[in-house]
Amino acid sequence: MFELKNYQNETLQILREFLEEARLMPVEEAFTRAQHRQNRQPLPYLHHSFAQVPYVCLRLPTGGGKTVLASYAVGIAKRAYLEQDYPIVLWLVPTNTIREQTLEALQKPGHPYRAALEDEFGVDRLMVLDIGDVTRIRKQDIGNKAIIVVGTLATLRVEDTSGRKVYAYHEDFEPHFAGISPHDARLEKVSEADLKPNGLTAANLGNIKYSFANLLALKQPLVIMDEAHNARTKLTFDTLKRIHPACVLELTATPDTSRESASNVLHHVSASQLKAANMIKLPIMLSEHHEWEGAVRDAVLTRKQLAQEAVKSGDSVRPIALFQAENKSGEVTFEVLKTFLIEQLGIAAPQIAIVTGNQRELDGIDLFNPACPIEYIITVEALKEGWDCSFAYVFCSVKDVKSSKDAEQLLGRVLRMPYAQRRQHEALNRAYAHLVSPNFAKAAAALTDKMVQSMGFDPLELPQHLQHGNQYSLFDNTENPSSRPAIAEESSEFTLNNGEQLAVTGLIDEPTATLILQGFTGKQKLEVKQQVEQHNLRVKAQLAPAMRGEVFAPLPLLCVREENQLRLLEPESYLYTQGGWSLLDFPVELPQFEIRESGRVFEVFLQGGHVSYKLAEQGETPNLNLIELDIDDTVLVRWLDREVRQADVSPSEMIRWLVQLVGHLTKVRGFSLTALVRSKFLLARAIKDRIAFCRNKAAEQGFQHWLFEDSSLLGVSETYRYEFKPDLYPARVPFYRGKYTFSKHYYPVIEDLKNSGEEFECAQALDQHPQVKHWIRNLVNREAASFRLPLARGYFYPDFIAELHDGRTVVVEYKGEHLQTADDAREKAAVGQQWAQQSGGLFLLALAKDAQGKNIYQQLNQLFH
Repeated sequence: MFELKNYQNETLQILREFLEEARLMPVEEAFTRAQHRQNRQPLPYLHHSFAQVPYVCLRLPTGGGKTVLASYAVGIAKRAYLEQDYPIVLWLVPTNTIREQTLEALQKPGHPYRAALEDEFGVDRLMVLDIGDVTRIRKQDIGNKAIIVVGTLATLRVEDTSGRKVYAYHEDFEPHFAGISPHDARLEKVSEADLKPNGLTAANLGNIKYSFANLLALKQPLVIMDEAHNARTKLTFDTLKRIHPACVLELTATPDTSRESASNVLHHVSASQLKAANMIKLPIMLSEHHEWEGAVRDAVLTRKQLAQEAVKSGDSVRPIALFQAENKSGEVTFEVLKTFLIEQLGIAAPQIAIVTGNQRELDGIDLFNPACPIEYIITVEALKEGWDCSFAYVFCSVKDVKSSKDAEQLLGRVLRMPYAQRRQHEALNRAYAHLVSPNFAKAAAALTDKMVQSMGFDPLELPQHLQHGNQYSLFDNTENPSSRPAIAEESSEFTLNNGEQLAVTGLIDEPTATLILQGFTGKQKLEVKQQVEQHNLRVKAQLAPAMRGEVFAPLPLLCVREENQLRLLEPESYLYTQGGWSLLDFPVELPQFEIRESGRVFEVFLQGGHVSYKLAEQGETPNLNLIELDIDDTVLVRWLDREVRQADVSPSEMIRWLVQLVGHLTKVRGFSLTALVRSKFLLARAIKDRIAFCRNKAAEQGFQHWLFEDSSLLGVSETYRYEFKPDLYPARVPFYRGKYTFSKHYYPVIEDLKNSGEEFECAQALDQHPQVKHWIRNLVNREAASFRLPLARGYFYPDFIAELHDGRTVVVEYKGEHLQTADDAREKAAVGQQWAQQSGGLFLLALAKDAQGKNIYQQLNQLFH
């Protein structure tokens, strides 16, 4: 069964929180809040003349699963913002090929994209249509089925609408416009150009045009835009405004960052997160070659070695190599390359497939079939859009990668991890690139350029993910990182302006950098400067203890004794201190929920804002289905039960509680059933908040008992220990970019650390203390990559974890007075000190200055002694 990865759930949660707040407050404020929650430096929200319509972007590197996220995002938007049981979705993709593939997946039973929508709406309440088939939409489908229409932006993006079918008059749409005001300014009217093609007369001039575009404008769809960086022009914005979307969601690896048309990036997933989730193969083992024959030969050898390892380890993968040949005017055409593979390297012809504009030897071939003979694919430009065979492991280009517009697409194919599962042999978890280049520095810079500009990687991530292909053999024992051979010190060759070669090992200092750059100007100087910077970043990455194979001491986790056995202590454990908890133990009320009715307007108030609803005029189709109510409160209770189900509340208890709550709202608070149904999505949100409040109150009692009153049942066990793994640090932006070089941070990059301030000083004190062996900026809520301690309300993720030279482990939480309440700091200190007492470790709630006036370094010194 398909399950979302941790980073995907996190992305959807960020989207959900943003949309919920955008429903209650100005969209720019909701956007700023979302950035603050992610510890990102807030960027201004750009409306692009869409006023208060949310228009945001999710940024995921190549291989991140953008389409599956879009499938789940429909349900998120339905509840959090659209507040419609069955919305209309316009799903736009960049090309017809991708349109066909997306449509096929969304219509195919059992496909993860389809399954996400069916889970949300049901099999019988879902329509997925090509944009050319929209005349099948009947009036009774609107509001009773979720309607997903897949098309290309080019279908809509025109200045003159008269020549496109989506804007054309069609009598099948007439029922949808019954009763709509003829003066509705959102809707395009019949013009002279529409008369003759549709058999209309002059009497129809100025009437509402029965078109699909007008139907969209009337119903205000959710718009999903795949690869949205291709759609940031004024014409695109004008096109989208024409259909009056309720919300626009972009998904891309490389969002527009220009001042005039920049995307509002709501969330950025890093390549390290994809690697941790086994979505992509990293690092890329890059080998440079002086001649194309050597690059091709070694690419073949690499593929053969990988195939042997797959057989020996029993892995169900069949490694494939992708070759990028030159076009017909070049030296190494696909014919030359194929001849070389057959005649010089002994590759059998049936093992090679040619994919060009005229030769499509992969059509109808299932590369995942174990009996498929193809092991080598030669292409000139891009493979067929959407082509995805995760058995591709080796990328070899005989072209200049920097000038190739297709290199990143081919490399993207090589990065995908087979079945999104980590392989048994470490060699099968990497990707391989063989490039024709005079030296490694130039090859790495060219590949870096492609990966940053076109694939969504961050420049600071790449040094650890782009390594020398010959650093250690494919057959080295890399299952145990400590057994790896020492990595050779980073060395690069630079071609000076006078043509001489300069070999550099280790960090390049300023005088050497000046020498390397001397004589270069303009674009050439920038390129050489990039090579120098990337070299130094690779050197620094190799100095990180994790890259050297050092092991971080495991940390015991806090446990609780149950039936004479120690079990992991989790937030849920506090709920069962005295046998369990029940919703019915708390007053049945909803104090944060309020409805005020004025004329034909409902105003619904929640904590943080309110939403106004205008009741539908006669003949107008409402967004919500239940205006004319012919139901009783039982129907509402059943709907609420589906929306607010909780794993730790039994169905019978939930129904009983909801019946009492609806009765309280109608009989005690005086809300009409119509008002409650009209605002049912906000009501469900308020109920979820109330349940969370009750649960937290129950957990706080258990937390108080075990942490402050009786800790005799707490302890640690060898069974439950957390280990920081050398190759698992799924950091995301923002990364530390300051001038100070941390020498003891366990991983090559540091997440979310500013280049100054009190937290920076805390990290600096750890880095400089002689007793600290290495330390880690702890990640928050990262799958299998965060050390955490249980609080009554979720988990506590300490800021820093350190290991001392004497083997002791240290947990440090920095307390900024302006950031935390006294209660919050008290709970964290209690659980941290209890962990230290039980485990023999050390815990410090660090302050800029403690009560004795000691600074952070002095506080650490006192703790260590």
